[in-house]
Parts: sequence; structure tokens; C-alpha cells
Amino acid sequence: MAPMTKAVEGVASPAVPRGPVGKTRLFFATHWHRGAPGQPTPAWVLRFCYGTWLTAFAFKLVGSSWDMSWHFKWLRDDLAPPHLINTVGTVIIIVLVAIHSYTGLGCDRRSLRLMQTGLIVFLVAAPLDVINHRVNGLDLTAWSPSHMMLYLGTGIMQAGVLLGWLRLAPPGRFRTGVLLALWAFFLENTFFPNGQQEYGILGLRAWERGTPEAEPSLLSFAANQIGHPVDRAAVVHFTMPIPEWVYPLWGIGVSALILVVAHKTVGRRWAGLTVAGAYVAYRCVMWPLLLALGFPVSTVPFYLLAVGLAVDVAFLLPRPALAGSVLVTVLGYGAFWVQSQMRPWLLGEQQTESAPPIAYWTALVAVAAVFALWAGAGPAKEWWASRRAVAE
Repeated sequence: MAPMTKAVEGVASPAVPRGPVGKTRLFFATHWHRGAPGQPTPAWVLRFCYGTWLTAFAFKLVGSSWDMSWHFKWLRDDLAPPHLINTVGTVIIIVLVAIHSYTGLGCDRRSLRLMQTGLIVFLVAAPLDVINHRVNGLDLTAWSPSHMMLYLGTGIMQAGVLLGWLRLAPPGRFRTGVLLALWAFFLENTFFPNGQQEYGILGLRAWERGTPEAEPSLLSFAANQIGHPVDRAAVVHFTMPIPEWVYPLWGIGVSALILVVAHKTVGRRWAGLTVAGAYVAYRCVMWPLLLALGFPVSTVPFYLLAVGLAVDVAFLLPRPALAGSVLVTVLGYGAFWVQSQMRPWLLGEQQTESAPPIAYWTALVAVAAVFALWAGAGPAKEWWASRRAVAE
């Protein structure tokens, strides 16, 4: 295992300003020199650096959330406000990766490589996405190859930041708080493509009510792509092009595996529920904001709270992988079913939904896949560690 480089505590340094501008000036005045990854990092520099990472991810989070809603209302626009907000986060990340790469501060070799690789993937995907839209017109799905490259690049970057913080930050509440926030960002980025169905089902129901959320030019554009008039088939193609088996496997199965790793790395009893709760809380805040701005809203994945709870409870039991796969499936799918019934229970026959449609047979796939990957994680980690030890 590579040696862990901790933040330097108690090193004499100039008085640290309170504001970000003053801290930035102090950093460049005292620490802007070339170094290899793993340089001893003053505690204030480490906190400032990773606090800026959180700020960058927050810009990207808000921008991407608004962007999903935007594209269920308007035709694509490269200079749309959501894209500009997202770009602010990307610019901050470029600066951060450049600083890590040049100074070697706030990272080790592996975490830096992940940050760099993720940024490269993202920067390659961004122009490819623009070209895709120029050539093919409106991209109807969040699951397209260029979009998936954007999520992949962001996820690899986030993995690098998580690894860097895990290895460098000293134990304590601040370390735990930042770690939980980073895992919430990671969960959001991974879960993001499922927004296609969450916005899509409400967009479809709005059209069926006779009050479409999308502007007429967007509906006409989408219908023309398949040679249709603007009818229900065209609207379904625009709003709900993803098979019903995708949403639960990604939203319950994959999310559960992320929360398993989050629980293990945070090391706190209710870490999974906390990470899931932070993400759901964010979605609950964005919902009324988008509505107030006149943009389409989505269903909110409240069932993720049950998935997080299932993961945490499983770690209290003798065989967490087996217990967890069953608990995640039963509680996750059960909570989803309850959420899906809230519309008929509370609103009767009104043309809206409280959850997107799913294929419930995927529960069999989810329980087997979650068990296999959860149970196999430990042996796979040991095999990888032994292989690296032999190589070194």
C-alpha cells in the first residue's frame, strides 16, 4: 500500500486570512512551487483546497439539475444559464487540478491520477456532446454515450477527491462532514441519468392533461426526428424513451452499492442513510425552486432513504452482504411501491405521478447482483492489494 501523507499540523505559518481571496493570495505567496504528489500539506491549505472542491461540485450540481429541467422545456442552447453555471464549476476544477499537479499538495499519486484522468475524460466528452447535438439535433436521453462520458469523467474526478481526502485529512468531525458531502455529490452524479424518467413521466402526464410543459417548437422538433406529428407516440418518444427495467436497477441496485462504500469509508453507523438523506433533501429544495421559476419538476426519489437505511442495518448483522442484498431489495422496492401509490391514494385519477413506472421483476436481478458485488468486494480488494505488493 502506498504511504499515506497526512496534513501537517502545528507547522509555523503566517496568519491565515478568513476570506477566500486572502487565502488564495497567501497560498500563491507561500506555497506556489513545484513538487511531487504527496508533499506535506498544511492543515489550512488542505481544508481550503477541499472546501473549494466542494464549491466546484456545488456549482456543477446546481447547473446540471437546472439543465435537466431546462431541456424538458426548451430546445438546447449552448449558452443556456444552466450550462454557464456548470461551466463555472468546471473552470474551478481545472484550476484545482492544475494546482494539485504543479505543487503536489493536497493529494498523493493515485488520487492525483484519478483527478487528472477524470478531468481529461470530461473535457473530451464536452466537445463530443456539442458535436453530437450539431449532427444529430436534439439528444432525447440522459443515457446517450456523450452524456455518459460526462458523468464518467465527473465520477472519476470525485473518486480522486474522495481518495485524497480519505488519505490526507486528520480524523475528526470535519473530516467526516466533508467525506459525507463528497459521497452525496458522488451519489448525485451517478444517479443523475435516472432523472430522464423522473422528469419524463411528469412531462408525459402534463401533455395528457392538455398543459404540456415543453414549448411547441421542442415538441415539434422531437416529433420530426421520428417522422411523426405531435401525438402521444411522439411525446412518449421524447419523455420516456428508456426501458422500465433501467430505472430500478440503477436507482436501487447501483445506489445501494455506492452507499455500501460510503458506509465503509465514513465508518459511522448511519452513514448510508445520511448520504441518501442529503441527496433527497437537495432534491426537495430544488423542486419548489424550479417550480417557482416556471420550469418542469420531477418526481423525488424518497425511496433512496429506505435503501440507505437497509445498507446501514445490514452492517449491524452477522453476514452484511447477504442480509444487505435482501434488505436493499425488499426495503428499496417496497418503498418505491409505496411512493408510486401516493398519487392514487392522495390525488385519485388526476393525471400525474409520484414515481416513474418500473419493471418489478428486476428485483430478482437486483438481489443477486447486489449480493455478488457486495460479497465479492472484500476478496477483490485483497487480491488487488496482494498483486500490488508483489509488483512493488
